[in-house]
Amino acid sequence: MFTGIITDIGRIEKAEAAGDTKYVIATAYETDGIAIGASICCSGVCLTVVDKGTDSGTDPGTDWFSVTASAETLACSNLGDWGVGMNINLERALKVGDELGGHIVSGHVDGVVEITSIDKDGDSLRFRFTFGEDLAHYIAPKGSVCLNGVSLTVNEVDADGFGINIIPHTQEMTTFGHAKAGDRVNLEIDVLARYVARLAQKETL
Repeated sequence: MFTGIITDIGRIEKAEAAGDTKYVIATAYETDGIAIGASICCSGVCLTVVDKGTDSGTDPGTDWFSVTASAETLACSNLGDWGVGMNINLERALKVGDELGGHIVSGHVDGVVEITSIDKDGDSLRFRFTFGEDLAHYIAPKGSVCLNGVSLTVNEVDADGFGINIIPHTQEMTTFGHAKAGDRVNLEIDVLARYVARLAQKETL
């Protein structure tokens, strides 16, 4: 489990496609404290650490870890867009006693949405996103969503999509500070919205 509070921006150092796709990710995390088999949320996708070390190749002395993504993960997320040099949002798994600063995030992506526009709104940036018809009824004004691993609050929802304000702190601490219109973004709906929708569906059966 995760909270959607990003604690590092990693960088893709290698991407090797074979049966699965292996990514080597440079990080500010001290990988001595990361166990092989640990879960790390990588731009919203829960991935398993399969290797780790120091000296990523590009920056000697930089810690790194590697993960593998199956064809199913690539099909359900934006991981297929990842390339060498790309920055991604990172969050380590919750430990008992950690502060829950965002909302409960599983790292299981429900769909990929696209940024349609980014506009200045005071010091913040107002992002607009598309959504598929299958996800529309899970997204509500003032509700929570996880976008590329970041816990965010929905401002408005209409027939064309939904809007979110990204404050300067979030711009600085995540990859949204360098996002652009047309980028594809991993979306995980709020687990509470999922169960409420399921209960409502049962009542109509």
